[in-house]
Amino acid sequence: MSERLILSTTYPVFIGVTLVCMCGCAILMGRALARAWRPARHALPYGLLLALSGRFLIYALFDGELLSPSGFVIDLYCILMSALITYRLTLAAQMVRQYPWLYERFLLFGWRARRAR
Repeated sequence: MSERLILSTTYPVFIGVTLVCMCGCAILMGRALARAWRPARHALPYGLLLALSGRFLIYALFDGELLSPSGFVIDLYCILMSALITYRLTLAAQMVRQYPWLYERFLLFGWRARRAR
């Protein structure tokens, strides 16, 4: 299949607009949600807005297809994964930093109760 059928745009445009610009915004969004102690479910409406704005930029600037379901789903997936991974990384670091007597870092995305010594 051609990239035009799946993404409704070319690979360089997808990489530039979706992966660099929109996923960069999603990373900042995930950090902001975690620092404000908001639940992860708040990333969904913001991610939908970012995916819609990304589709509009591709349509307006690069003659892509605006109402492409497959392109929108792929954009939304990349944006939500970027936001949720960043959210979890930031939240784990914040829990350990803010409550060092209760928690210790566990792997990359988590924390656990500090063991009695």
